[in-house]
Amino acid sequence: MVKKKDDIPDWVTDEIQNAKFKKPQEIKKSGYILEFYYEDNKIDVQLYDAVEDGRHIVTMDVVGGEIKIDDLLKGEVYEFVFDQHKAPISKKVSEFLEKEKEIEMKAIYQFDLKSLELIDVSSNDDDTEE
Repeated sequence: MVKKKDDIPDWVTDEIQNAKFKKPQEIKKSGYILEFYYEDNKIDVQLYDAVEDGRHIVTMDVVGGEIKIDDLLKGEVYEFVFDQHKAPISKKVSEFLEKEKEIEMKAIYQFDLKSLELIDVSSNDDDTEE
């Protein structure tokens, strides 16, 4: 059987799919929505301050029934409150991904949006410092 160059070995896929997430950490950061994924109930968010692994753009699951994606606005500044779930991956998998796929990854992250608040940034422009 011929393997394609892009194939990821089963042992890597198994570890990633069966990752054990630690207790979530609640985080509050501001940013704006880039994209909506209605079928998956997810949003892409650009954060002003990076999350733990250095990314500024993350995909968040919109959990619970309180937040309706239809009510959200792209490009508007929000304060997001979300749970960050982290699952470490083995050194062996991390080294494989870095060498074979040029992906630097030490852990798997999942982000669950808990709440958000629209921030009125236009009123801040009117303030003048003396």
